[in-house]
Amino acid sequence: MPIKVQSNLPAIKVLESENIFVMPNEVALKQDIRPLKILILNLMPTKIATETQLLRLLGNSPLQVDIELLQMATHTSKNTSPHHLTTFYKTFDQVKHDYFDGLIITGAPVEQIPFEEVDYWDELCEIMAWSNTNVYSTFHICWGAQAGLYYHYGIRKYQFDKKLSGIYTHKVLKPNHPLMRGFDDTFKIPHSRYTGVREEEIRSHLGLEILAISDEAGPSVISNRTGRQVFITGHAEYDRDTLANEYFRDISRGLEIEVPKNYFPDDDASLTPPMVWRSNATLLYTNWLNYFVYQATPYDLSTLNKYGKSVFQDCL
Repeated sequence: MPIKVQSNLPAIKVLESENIFVMPNEVALKQDIRPLKILILNLMPTKIATETQLLRLLGNSPLQVDIELLQMATHTSKNTSPHHLTTFYKTFDQVKHDYFDGLIITGAPVEQIPFEEVDYWDELCEIMAWSNTNVYSTFHICWGAQAGLYYHYGIRKYQFDKKLSGIYTHKVLKPNHPLMRGFDDTFKIPHSRYTGVREEEIRSHLGLEILAISDEAGPSVISNRTGRQVFITGHAEYDRDTLANEYFRDISRGLEIEVPKNYFPDDDASLTPPMVWRSNATLLYTNWLNYFVYQATPYDLSTLNKYGKSVFQDCL
């Protein structure tokens, strides 16, 4: 999928070196088609790396995707330069009157903080409420999935005894579901978190389906019945070295942290981890774009409200 972005976004050089089709705005304007409008709310501290990871996965089908990057106005990023943010990112006030085919809400390293104590929680609640009327389908990742399940359905997160970090095997529970089409019976994706949600609480909501689950990592792919909300508790978008970078960072901070599970060969952190989840990640994002965005969204996005709102509630 040609992804339409600003021509000087740092991710472009990396993606072009991988033969990912990136289309500058000036070229896209010459095509007489309506691109899919995808908004990415990037809550990760390593914003440039996350941009590259997500754009790589969104750039793998023959349609054109118009990408907008969103940051929190109520939070000051410590790891990304103000110049990058002001050049490439918008705030919610700048997009709240627009409509989007899809929204991606990333993870964030705040899972050990109660939701209501996260400094941008109120703003995030406003965005999640807005997504029900101005976005066709929203794709939540890791902490973003936990936040979405809590806000929309009141499902709590629970603290683990130790960090869940590694590459975990997941079993497909509903192989005929459009999001799972083309998947093998089992597949692998990375997880990196201190908290999780419980299977029984998800199953207590008739509006939710667990599509894939891991014996060790728990429910991993969850969707509401309309497909307008998808929740991924892991990080399918991660690069080969992302877990390694997080592990070495935690070690340098003096944290008692275990080697990521099923990641380094023979658990030797000096060896290069094998990449065993990229095809699964590509399929997951392609299925979402195809079945829950492209084939379902109205041509005129201003008519989104006629297509049935997802269930939501006020901030708890």
